[in-house]
Amino acid sequence: MSGTSVDGVDVALIETDGERIASFGASLTVPYADDVRRTIRAAFGAEQPSEATRTAERAVTAAHVAAARRWSSEQGVALSSLDVVGFHGQTITHRPEKHFTWQIGDGAGLARALGVRVVNDLRTDDVAAGGQGAPLVPVFHAALVRNLPRPLAVVNIGGVGNVTWIGDDDSLLAFDTGPGNGPIDDWCARRAGQRYDKDGTLAAAGTVDRGRVARFGEHLFFARVPPKSLDRGDFNDAWTEGLSVADGAATLTRGTARAIALAARHFPAPVSQWVICGGGARNPTLLRAIAEETGDRVVTAADLGWDGDALEAQAFAFLAVRSLRGLPLTFPGTTGVPRPMTGGRLSEP
Repeated sequence: MSGTSVDGVDVALIETDGERIASFGASLTVPYADDVRRTIRAAFGAEQPSEATRTAERAVTAAHVAAARRWSSEQGVALSSLDVVGFHGQTITHRPEKHFTWQIGDGAGLARALGVRVVNDLRTDDVAAGGQGAPLVPVFHAALVRNLPRPLAVVNIGGVGNVTWIGDDDSLLAFDTGPGNGPIDDWCARRAGQRYDKDGTLAAAGTVDRGRVARFGEHLFFARVPPKSLDRGDFNDAWTEGLSVADGAATLTRGTARAIALAARHFPAPVSQWVICGGGARNPTLLRAIAEETGDRVVTAADLGWDGDALEAQAFAFLAVRSLRGLPLTFPGTTGVPRPMTGGRLSEP
């Protein structure tokens, strides 16, 4: 898995039939080199192949090959022992209103390099059928929380935030909540010379501009009824321009929390617990802000014994198995697709 934050490649092993999870294996995160990150970002927003997108795809594929081989070597698990690899690829453009989404990454090339069959291109069929193509993780979230009290909400905070509401009867509602870490990361890069706000320390040192947060909360996206999804660039840090570095980080962090809290207006029933995963779960300042904004109990994936860093990589392994079995990946309540749909492209080594 490589997410909208463009941090790197997450590798994870699970044993599953695509319905229940039998066991979790070891995981690994391999950060992208700075030049690879720049190469990928140069392809953002593209809707046609170009030298920039081809260069980025080669870089993404090579990074995933290297990460999988390193994981295999460090964990002593032969790649030949794997049944299938789920390969998300790197989203460079997501425009479901145009029935268009693009995750670069050469599935056939990855299969040849690893000697393992690969399932990739997991969003295209959904978008072509009128779905949002995102989020894809809800059916995995439902498998994870099978033994927890419900309704509850699972929030993944990457570059963009998304939520899965899971009801008592396993019913699912999922959608993007708004900005995640993306605008905070951009602000830190532009104003503080750092890639992200480590441990939320910059935000913790600042003062939230509550007037700006209130106006931010009036954005039309938050009132839109799901299904809805976002491109990484749909929200940015421009609304905090003019603030100090720390105050801007504090205000953007509170904005992300406000967006998550506003998602609850669309839930079929209230939740008493929010489970936070993704990079945002490592930001104590953001977690406190979410608890204050929602007024509910907030726990992290780690608090429940989940590997929060590996969760999305595990999800794409789970989805790959569902794809092989022809099981649905997306549903009317998760992406707005007209009917439950499978998806993905299988490449043999």
